[in-house]
Amino acid sequence: MSASIIAIDAMGGDFGPRCIVPASLDCLEEIPSLHLVLVGQASLIEELIAQRPGVDRARLHVQHASEVIAMDDAPAQVLRRKTDSSMRVALDMVQQGRANACVSAGNTGALMALSRFVLKTLPGIDRPAIVSAIPTNNGFCHLLDLGANVDCSPEQLYQFAVMGSVAAEVLGTPAPRVALLNVGTEMIKGNQQVKLAAQLLQEAGSVNYTGFIEGDGLYRGEADVVVCDGFVGNIVLKSSEGLAKMIALRIEAIFKRHWAGRLVGLVALPLLARVKNELAPAQYNGASLLGLQGIVVKSHGSAGRAGFKSAIRRALKEIEEDLPQRLSGKLEDLLL
Repeated sequence: MSASIIAIDAMGGDFGPRCIVPASLDCLEEIPSLHLVLVGQASLIEELIAQRPGVDRARLHVQHASEVIAMDDAPAQVLRRKTDSSMRVALDMVQQGRANACVSAGNTGALMALSRFVLKTLPGIDRPAIVSAIPTNNGFCHLLDLGANVDCSPEQLYQFAVMGSVAAEVLGTPAPRVALLNVGTEMIKGNQQVKLAAQLLQEAGSVNYTGFIEGDGLYRGEADVVVCDGFVGNIVLKSSEGLAKMIALRIEAIFKRHWAGRLVGLVALPLLARVKNELAPAQYNGASLLGLQGIVVKSHGSAGRAGFKSAIRRALKEIEEDLPQRLSGKLEDLLL
């Protein structure tokens, strides 16, 4: 297997380099073909690397960047003023061919704006979309957009459907079922954008479009790709994460309430731990910015060490599958 080089924005996210650097070094140890460039405040990054004996420095490079993008920085200001931020430098490395992908847990708006500016979109794509895996009854589905575009035209929703379908197929789902998230499954329901997007998908026949899907159908696994605007998608994602945590806490509280519950809990604990692990956000962390001329993966800002490792692994998978090039080839046939 050939070497894959990933540029890591080491300064992003809620926990910054003290989480990102150890997670990156974990992946470096576990994946022999992986090469990493940690981008950010070099002295701090080197200090954290020094705490880890036996690091293979032949596969690890530190690239200094003098600026850090805060979570509340406006994207327009970042574009104009923070040209030496860790996020910008990591994206520049992808654009220059010095890295195959960029992973960041930083400001989502800034990452989207910088990615569009530095890497540009693929032909036929108006705006990139954020896509991630969502657990379902029979595995997972790809949900997009997750917050990059809060207002979308029917044409953009159609583009998201095509991109999501191609990406799902490239990543291992043959003839993926594509659905539009809606308030009902009947054709008369939904807003004008969703109705017109459905019409475009039906007329084009470019994807395996199965119609509208409701929120509960998403979790039943009735589609492999679910499309919506970023406003709806972000709410779905955050609500899902919150619900999963609430259920886990409720079950734990019930078992601890009295001695009988604690006894049952001892018996059920292995099964509950397995379910919790399967539904853990860390397992699905790592959202791709689809539609760019390069690979960019967004880690959840609150992701811990395990979660950030998942984001790196997603980037590595997309490198191995040459996702942008394969996406470009298929989009050329379907959209242009």
